[in-house]
Amino acid sequence: MIAIIRYNAGNIKSVQNALTRLGYKSIITDDPKALNSADKVIFPGVGEASTAMQYLTKRGLDQTIRSLKQPVLGICLGLQLMCRFSEEADTECLGIFDTDVKLFPPVDKIPHMGWNNFLTMRGELFKGISPDDDVYYVHSYYAEISSSTSATCDYILPFSAAMNRENFYATQFHPEKSAEIGEKILRNFLEL
Repeated sequence: MIAIIRYNAGNIKSVQNALTRLGYKSIITDDPKALNSADKVIFPGVGEASTAMQYLTKRGLDQTIRSLKQPVLGICLGLQLMCRFSEEADTECLGIFDTDVKLFPPVDKIPHMGWNNFLTMRGELFKGISPDDDVYYVHSYYAEISSSTSATCDYILPFSAAMNRENFYATQFHPEKSAEIGEKILRNFLEL
């Protein structure tokens, strides 16, 4: 079973629809037992960091997410919340990835919105993917490059397009909105 974490963030249904298109059944839940027993967990989101962290903490989901042993995929806000700290409302996050999330400097249009390719990439999520392949982004904040960075992108400056540490994977881009390339990346995660 694939569990999608329900919390104070948007875009969850579009992730579930993408899984259905790929032939996978999923549930949307904020029940720690269901998350712990799932084969895979997806932590998507579009929203604001501090409000989302308050929801997670209030329901004990912060501890649940940190303790998961199966493959976990954070998407967009999910990636940012898996980092140590976000400049968005000075938010302490989950600390799964030892890096901070910062606001893009205002030297170009913010948010970074639209299609972009990769500077670098490595790891299981990118099997069959080329650096020239485009994926879809919508974000004003970015995760700094760190030892957990598995793919980079450039918009104003280089940033973490994807991250991986042990069973935790995350993408700043939206695979569920990235057409065939995004479906390949989702399938790579689901086949881990």
